[in-house]
Amino acid sequence: MLSILLITFPFFALVLCGYVAARRALLPLAAIPGLNTFVLYFALPCMLYRFGASTPIAQLLDASLIAVYLLCALLMVGLTIWLTRRGSIGWNDASFGALVAAFPNTGFMGVPLLVALLGAQAAGPAIATIVIDMLATSSLCIALSRLDGADEHGTARAARLALKGVLANPLPWAIALGALASSLGFALPKPVMDTLSLLADAASPVALFTIGAVLARSQINSTSSTPYGRYVPVALIKLIVHPLLVGGVGLGAIALGLRLERFALTVVVLVAALPSASNVAMLAERFGADNGRIARIILLSTVLAFFSFSAAVALLT
Repeated sequence: MLSILLITFPFFALVLCGYVAARRALLPLAAIPGLNTFVLYFALPCMLYRFGASTPIAQLLDASLIAVYLLCALLMVGLTIWLTRRGSIGWNDASFGALVAAFPNTGFMGVPLLVALLGAQAAGPAIATIVIDMLATSSLCIALSRLDGADEHGTARAARLALKGVLANPLPWAIALGALASSLGFALPKPVMDTLSLLADAASPVALFTIGAVLARSQINSTSSTPYGRYVPVALIKLIVHPLLVGGVGLGAIALGLRLERFALTVVVLVAALPSASNVAMLAERFGADNGRIARIILLSTVLAFFSFSAAVALLT
């Protein structure tokens, strides 16, 4: 367990550094969008392209893994909405609560952390989950968030916004280009690849620092208090129910004869054990959901994940 904590500690420590820097005004809040832009449009696409290009295409297009993870994502969305809609929460807040429960922080945190723990072969399954969460889980939750009926064209407009967001997001394109390069055996010229590698190497530390800064900004900008009962259960669903669900469905699929490798299942279970994705707070703000509640779920899941994720790694490896 100590050896695992020695690997996971620096990743969570960088998140804490970003949080402290923003809370103590060492990092101006106005600078955070610039960090986000660097990570999202430069460093992270290069990292994902490099992993995609060096990963066998069969690992990136593992139909069994995609089916298991997608089914669990849909179940997580349905379960979380069912639990939260029983109270006074409307479709908008319930849907983004479901998204934050089903969408792990795989891009900014998961890929580099899992590669450090399990080796480069963990990148393929982790990257496949990113595509599912960005294309399917996010689009579904955004569409469901429009069911409150505030606008009769709300669902259609949300679908267009979701599609526009997917097309404008560089991460799926970087993954697709990496997969194409892998399938064709294509290699970039060395000076271009060296430049890409420099940006890729910056992705992990800057992304983790940015997560902390984004969480601090969300907390600073929150103007209302949120009862514990509206965010603590969702954070626990993310960290406990999600990995158990993925593991149970995956083992059931293997028992039924589905060709799913145990190593790939281990990777996606650990992906599910990651804290919630920090970009959900920005989506929630854009669509008028309770961003303070979403930010608290992300913050709590990130704090608790240091212990719960490390325990999951110890149990599975």
